[in-house]
Amino acid sequence: MKHPTTLAVFPAVLADTFALCILASPAACAGDIGAEDLAAAFAAAGFEQDADGRYVRCREDPPTRSYMPGRAEVTDLNGDGQPEIWITEGSVFCYGNTGTAFVLLTRDGDGWRKLLDEVGMQVVHETGRDGWPDIEVGGPGFGQFPVYRWDGQGYAKVR
Repeated sequence: MKHPTTLAVFPAVLADTFALCILASPAACAGDIGAEDLAAAFAAAGFEQDADGRYVRCREDPPTRSYMPGRAEVTDLNGDGQPEIWITEGSVFCYGNTGTAFVLLTRDGDGWRKLLDEVGMQVVHETGRDGWPDIEVGGPGFGQFPVYRWDGQGYAKVR
C-alpha cells in the first residue's frame, strides 16, 4: 500500500497493527526512523512529551475518555524515497465531532517541515500533482469536504 489509510476506510487486515499503534508507545508506529528523529517530528508538529512518554498537543483538563495521544506513521507519500510522517491525535473535547486532527510533515534538511495541519481525518486520493496525492480532510456530515493539492512547496486548498 503506497499511502496510509484513514480510519474512515480502515481495512480489517490492518486492525491488529492499528491496535498495536494505539496501545504501544508512539515509536511502535513510527516505521524506520529513530527515537530522536521521531521526537523532532513531534516537536515540529507542536507536540510535547509528557511524563508518561506520550506526545500531547491537546491539553484536556480534566482528560476525557475520547483522548488519544499523538501517534506517528512514517510513509513515502510522493514516492521519492524520503520519509513523510502523519501525526494524529484524538479528542472530542479539542477537535469536536471529528474527534481527530492530523499533521503531515516532510523531511527538510536535518529537520521536519509541516505540509498540512488540519482538524479531521486525512483521506489520500489517487489524483494529485508532481507525485504528491491530493488530500481530502474528512469528518462527520454531508457535503463537500476540503481538498488540498500540492503546489510545489506545500499543500494549498483547492476545494
